[in-house]
Amino acid sequence: MTIHWVSARHAVDAEVRLYDRLFLNEDPNQADESGNFLSNINPDSLQVLSGCKAEPMLGNAPAGGRFQFERVGYFCADAKDSKPGAPVFNRTVTLRDTWAKIEQREGA
Repeated sequence: MTIHWVSARHAVDAEVRLYDRLFLNEDPNQADESGNFLSNINPDSLQVLSGCKAEPMLGNAPAGGRFQFERVGYFCADAKDSKPGAPVFNRTVTLRDTWAKIEQREGA
């Protein structure tokens, strides 16, 4: 694995989709006082970031190609929406934030 910085001048612009939990609570049937399960939907379950700077070779990432983006997670090149020179990546797995857990445990 190689980790390096990419200059904005040489980078390719990409769209990055950050998927998170669909439901706010572990139990999808858990609802608020109204009893409507839709109240349990996470409004931040998808964030779409455009104009992200990526390694130039990712401009021609093959559909379904998998990549790790440093400190963010693992991503897959979108098969439908990616175009040569305008890639779209969907986050498939987040990385664990071990330091945040340690700080939280220590009360920092």
